[in-house]
Amino acid sequence: MMKSQGIGMTSQRTRDRLVERLRNEGIRNPAVLAAIGSTPRHLFVDEALASRAYEDTALPIGLGQTISQPYIVARMTELLLEVEPSKVLEVGTGSGYQAAILAKLVDKVYSTERLEALASQARQRFRKLAYRNIRVQHSDGSWGWPQFAPFDAIIVTAGGEDIPRALLEQLAVGGRLVMPLGNRTQQTLVSVTRTPTVYERVDFEPVVFVPLLGGAG
Repeated sequence: MMKSQGIGMTSQRTRDRLVERLRNEGIRNPAVLAAIGSTPRHLFVDEALASRAYEDTALPIGLGQTISQPYIVARMTELLLEVEPSKVLEVGTGSGYQAAILAKLVDKVYSTERLEALASQARQRFRKLAYRNIRVQHSDGSWGWPQFAPFDAIIVTAGGEDIPRALLEQLAVGGRLVMPLGNRTQQTLVSVTRTPTVYERVDFEPVVFVPLLGGAG
């Protein structure tokens, strides 16, 4: 079993300090803060970076990818929870940290990852940490996961200039998609909520994510 408690810079006290920092930065949802506080982020990064796991910053996870800044993870999760989702699609598993947070807050998480090595590592982490409501697929996430659609919420952890049509079509009525939109150097976090007649978009703060790649990216 992996040790989830940690010592020193990976201890619960360090996680508690991160939660307080996020609260001061404007994260208000208590369930999101609790999920951040109880999730061992140091187990989702290389051991050499474990001492930096609870800094509010993105960190490299190899293959040109990153684990997102905790504030961004919390912010995107907070926006998704406003529609009270039960079933969530994540595009871009990466380290698995965002999916792990979501798994504590919704019934089912379906996560796609285009890099097979990252998908495999994430599955191993989920098994060792006993997450049983996350399903990971090695695939082009820009096409979504039609087998399990529609989804109450969709979170995209890579930036694109447009929202893939497949993802909009797989969003349930009343559901919400959260994604960074823009080019490689200038992106904005947006939410899109599907109503019976239109998709309603709201823009939030500037962000920087790795690019969304794939056939519909």
